Amino acid sequence: MLYWFDLLGVAVFAVSGALAAMQAGLDLFGLLVLAAVTAIGGGTLRDLLLNRHPIAWMRDGRYLLVIAVAALATATYGQLSPGAMKGLRVADALGLALFALTGTELAEDCGIRRIQALLMGTLTAVGGGVIRDVLSGQVPLLLRRDIYATAAIAGIALYQLLRAAGLKRDIAFVIGIVCVAGIRLAAIRYDWQLPSPELYR
Repeated sequence: MLYWFDLLGVAVFAVSGALAAMQAGLDLFGLLVLAAVTAIGGGTLRDLLLNRHPIAWMRDGRYLLVIAVAALATATYGQLSPGAMKGLRVADALGLALFALTGTELAEDCGIRRIQALLMGTLTAVGGGVIRDVLSGQVPLLLRRDIYATAAIAGIALYQLLRAAGLKRDIAFVIGIVCVAGIRLAAIRYDWQLPSPELYR
C-alpha cells in the first residue's frame, strides 16, 4: 500500500509542478522538468540521506511514467480550466500530505528514530515544492508565513502519537494524511498564517 500511495503522491505533485510551469509560461520541456523535480525532488533527497540505493525513481520506471502522464494530462486539460490556481493549491496540499506520511513510514522502515523520521517525512513533503518554486521564480512556500511545512509536521506528529498509542499503522497513516491536507487547505481557505517577529514589521 505504501508503494501505491507513493506513486499517487508523485502524480499529485507532478500535477502541481505542471500547473506552476503553466502559470510561469514555460514551454513543454520546462513543464516536464518542473513536474519531475516537484514530484521526485524531496524523495530523492530523502533517499540520499537515508542511503537508500538505488533511488526509487531509478529502480522503478513507473515513477517517471506517472510523472509524464500526469504532466501531459495537466498540460492538455489544466489550461482549459479557469480554476487552475485553485487546482494548484489543492494538488499541492494533497501531495504534501501523501509525501509527508509516506516519507515518514519509509524512514521508519529504515530503523531511524521518531524525530529523525519526522524530519525525513517533512523533507520528502516540502523538498520538491521548494525546488519547484525556485525554478519557477517564486519565493518558496517554506520561507513564507504560509502554514505549509507546519501542516506536514503536525500530521506526522499526530501519526506518530497514534502509533505510540497502539493504533494500527494503516489507520494512523490515513488520519495523518487527513490532518496534513486538512490543515493546509484550511490555512488556504481562511488565510491562516504564522506570526511574524516584530522586527520584520
